[in-house]
Amino acid sequence: MKFLWRIEPFCFLALLCFCVAVPQVVYSQRSQVQSQQNVERAEALYSQGMSSLQQGELATARAAFEKVIRLAPNSPEPHNSLGWVLLQQGQAEGAVAQFRAALKLKSNFPQARINLANALASERDFAEAESEAREGVRIVPKDSEAHRTLGRILSFRGDLAGAIKEVQTAIALDSRRADLHDDLGSLLVQAGRPDDASVEFSEALKLQPNFTAAQLHLGIVRWQQHSLQEAHDLLGRAVQAAPQDAQAHYYFGRVLEDEKRSDEALRELKQAAALQPEFADAQESLGLMSQRTGDTSTAVAAFRKLLQLRPGSADAYNNLGLALIQSGDAGSSVPEFQTAIRLRPDDPGYIENLGTAYLQRADFDAAVKQFQAALQIAPRDATARYDLGLAFKLKDQLPDAIAEFRQAEAISPDQPDIHYTLGVTLWQTGKFAEAEQELRAATVAKPDYSEAYYTLGTVLKQDGKLADAATALRKAIEINPNLIGAHTNLAAILRQQGDNAGAEAESSRARELMKESNSLQAATFNTNSGKRLLHAGDVDGAISQFRSAIKLSPDYAPAHQELAQALVQKGQKGEAEEEFKKAAELSGAHSQ
Repeated sequence: MKFLWRIEPFCFLALLCFCVAVPQVVYSQRSQVQSQQNVERAEALYSQGMSSLQQGELATARAAFEKVIRLAPNSPEPHNSLGWVLLQQGQAEGAVAQFRAALKLKSNFPQARINLANALASERDFAEAESEAREGVRIVPKDSEAHRTLGRILSFRGDLAGAIKEVQTAIALDSRRADLHDDLGSLLVQAGRPDDASVEFSEALKLQPNFTAAQLHLGIVRWQQHSLQEAHDLLGRAVQAAPQDAQAHYYFGRVLEDEKRSDEALRELKQAAALQPEFADAQESLGLMSQRTGDTSTAVAAFRKLLQLRPGSADAYNNLGLALIQSGDAGSSVPEFQTAIRLRPDDPGYIENLGTAYLQRADFDAAVKQFQAALQIAPRDATARYDLGLAFKLKDQLPDAIAEFRQAEAISPDQPDIHYTLGVTLWQTGKFAEAEQELRAATVAKPDYSEAYYTLGTVLKQDGKLADAATALRKAIEINPNLIGAHTNLAAILRQQGDNAGAEAESSRARELMKESNSLQAATFNTNSGKRLLHAGDVDGAISQFRSAIKLSPDYAPAHQELAQALVQKGQKGEAEEEFKKAAELSGAHSQ
């Protein structure tokens, strides 16, 4: 099975920054019919609107500017300011109307011209936006914001060279503006010049050390350049400064993922997806990482959301199918793989994954058909050849299975699972010597392959090679002390060799492990039950199940992890942090 992921290019010039006209309104010169009282009232309201705007109170500012326009309809400044507020509120069409009204009253009003260009760009009318921006540059050729706006619009139209030139001109006019250096760096990234971009982002941070956008952008470049420590520092600062910024959490999560800090990375990716559910890259990365860490419910949910955002993505259907298989729902995975194949019919990996789904459903004939179809496209695909052999084995067509395993072995001789499964199949056909050879090859390819040593010991025991069998079984136990069957078989051999004390010790250990195994099975059942309750909204019931699982098996990390997540939903963050910590400790101990 394949886990597919990729890094997407990024664009930083998404935020609209506009100039608001300075509140200079000489109403008595604009409308001879207005009374001095109305003029004074309009000026006062305009001043109030500007004050509200500076404090981020858009609704209050809007109401003030609307009143000013009613009192002084022939003044361009309130039209411009109202347009700016409307654009900030996502009402681009109304904003355009206000900017046009301002320009009708004062055609050489540069702020209104620049704002109109930005509003048209937000409506994706890039051709007219460029025309307005060029007119703005003509009116005020020495205005850095006019050049910046034209550069931004040229970047939207795909003219990176022109965009870079305009932003460079803006910097030449006002080199102390950190945001201009950040914009230029963003354009240079898009132009494939990350080193030059880094210089600009660094200059932006030199001018404004707490400039969050530049921290984010330089952090992303450093991540792509594999400078993980610097990327970690920059993106960590960006997340602290802008905790509601989904991109900051996303890229910080990607850095943590590369640093092998899976739990922290997952938390950042979940936060990014929660803050911005339409952020497709965040959903994809969350799905893939949840899949790798075994959190299949989160993976399935993320891939389903991703498919809403990218309904034509074959990879997304494929990854959803894999997550469903991983969750034990092979039946639901079949239509997902079928859709992926319809979208990309020549991808042998998708076809092979569909075969795996059929294999999981015990539909061996359908599985054989899919693996054979994959091999028609990629005849030297060792995995597909191995899977085909496995399907034949499950159909009890052992000679066919052995033939496929041997072909897979010839293509990829260093794959331990091929040697192991071929050895088991040869053992089933009574070919002990050949089985021994393959199982020993599996242990050479993977020296810590405890199952291979265990099976080798079992084969040697049946073949009467008791000393060699005992050696293999002891090696299996050394690697994995919890292999119940290895202890049981070794006990039997020791009895045959007359070592009754040793046999009793191994039998006793096998009994202890069996008891622990039963507790773990019960803990797993309770944990899965708790997950279902949590998904259904029964937080208290879920917590009860998770606590029961921990009582049965205190070292079962998934139960602690799930309990922590349930406690977060319950609002018990202190205890949740303790459970997250315990889960991480247990996961780390088990991975060593």
